[in-house]
Amino acid sequence: MRVLALDSSGIVASVAVVEDDTLVAEYTVNYKKTHSQTLLPMLDEIVKMTELDLKTIDAIAVAKGPGSFTGLRIGSATAKGLGLALDKPLVGIPTVEALAYNLYDVNGLICPIMDARRKQVYTGIYRYEDHRLMTVKDQMAVGIEELLSMLNEMGEAVTFLGDGVPVFKDIIADKLTVPFSFAPAHLSRQRAGAVGALGVLYYKEGRTETAAEHKPDYLRVSQAERERAQKLKKGSEGENA
Repeated sequence: MRVLALDSSGIVASVAVVEDDTLVAEYTVNYKKTHSQTLLPMLDEIVKMTELDLKTIDAIAVAKGPGSFTGLRIGSATAKGLGLALDKPLVGIPTVEALAYNLYDVNGLICPIMDARRKQVYTGIYRYEDHRLMTVKDQMAVGIEELLSMLNEMGEAVTFLGDGVPVFKDIIADKLTVPFSFAPAHLSRQRAGAVGALGVLYYKEGRTETAAEHKPDYLRVSQAERERAQKLKKGSEGENA
């Protein structure tokens, strides 16, 4: 089977084509450009280079969140548009789960961390058992110190990856009491290849949705929504004073 994969959940923009157990093509850019400028041109380039007829794909796998609100909206809109135009199902892949899949069969715990600002991270905790990725803690938005306390209580060696590593590297070294390591550069960011590989697995398990059903998983409200709620609260308090 053939899956087109998209990931624009963070700074990284990534597009891939996965066919059964083969990564046919992957185009990944970790650079500060708007994904609305990069994602479709990257897809066009892959289509040209591999002479891919998009009508022949079986599904579209997309990183569904958490992550950048704007990035998730762009990735979701792109996947939904393609799904509707091609009449293909979507496979929504949790962003941090796809990150963990980069470290296939690593021993110990795997902890992807994405910088969620305000000293928080988007994260989850995973391990491999019998060559299968298992969820220890579901993806969540949590304070970095709370996450490190959680890992200390679990008492196992842990490997970190994601764009939160350079942001929180010092506090990890200072607060963590269990053995830890950091993934190398080529495995430490979002890759559509991992999204596509999981997409193949989940498609075979029947974990698909229609383009109309698909929604990003933001995990928390956006800054704009928080600010709007604060303004409404202040206005309400002013009226009641």
